[in-house]
Amino acid sequence: MHELLLRAREMFWSEPLYRHVDVPVTIVGDIHGQFEDLRMMFDMNGWPFSDEEAKEMCKDKFQRDKCTKTTIPSILGNGTDRHPGPKNYLFLGDYVDRGPFSIEVVLLLFALQLRWPDRVCLLRGNHESRPVNRQYGFFSECSKRFGTRIYEVFQLAFNTMPLTAFVNKRVMCMHGGISEELYDLRQLDALKRPIDTPDIGIIADLTWADPEPEIDYYKDSPRGAGKIFGAKAVEEFCKHFQLDLIVRAHQVVQDGYEFFADKRLVTIFSAPFYCGQTDNVASMLSIDKDMVASFMLIKPVNSIKPEQNVGPKPPPE
Repeated sequence: MHELLLRAREMFWSEPLYRHVDVPVTIVGDIHGQFEDLRMMFDMNGWPFSDEEAKEMCKDKFQRDKCTKTTIPSILGNGTDRHPGPKNYLFLGDYVDRGPFSIEVVLLLFALQLRWPDRVCLLRGNHESRPVNRQYGFFSECSKRFGTRIYEVFQLAFNTMPLTAFVNKRVMCMHGGISEELYDLRQLDALKRPIDTPDIGIIADLTWADPEPEIDYYKDSPRGAGKIFGAKAVEEFCKHFQLDLIVRAHQVVQDGYEFFADKRLVTIFSAPFYCGQTDNVASMLSIDKDMVASFMLIKPVNSIKPEQNVGPKPPPE
């Protein structure tokens, strides 16, 4: 685990804080330790590697189990895509906290990016930050299962992760939202890593900011970190960076996705039945080679009836 995390840290540190991603790509929002749901989404949409690549990785196991070429089982889910093959992914952050298997989520995604860096891109969320993940479950999970030392190694990797990505230079993606202080990507080149997430400034906005229909431009966020921004701010930001769409995560949206600012911005959330208490649909956003976008929706298996007493709702993101 130490070696995997340190190798991931070196990979993140060797790249800029903004990434360029080609199509086709599937964009995934918050996971929050829901490891089984992450695996299920890979099974549905396709993994970042082919079945043959998976069998090559597992050939030693097949030999031990005395499998022949005709009896080798399928490693991957069948998927629902009509065009099978390795899939490209862009994850928008918040891999840890709240859910029960944050460690597994991070290790799987880090391993996939290290093995297939051209197929998997991971961005940083506001929960990939010590002040947040120490409070909302990740520190406790690490401490109980492996000790506090491994928690510190996770932070070394988190503090070097990229903050934003551009899909074909036309779609900008981040965990939180836009920043009124960001007007040139060279500003991100000037930021020195490792760095934890501050409460104000570009990094805070990219990981914490939220859209707000009641305002036009920018205002301090009630979260205490980052800003809230209005539709006119989104319109001007898209015009400045010549964007067709902004994709962000960070907020639970009941239907899995929610548009804002005349469909110039969309929020996606990818943890179904969040915390076992929120009867929300999850979604992934796929952009094909022709830049046509579509949503894959994942409905929660368990359903909460209105009269059920499910206890207090999870705190806001």
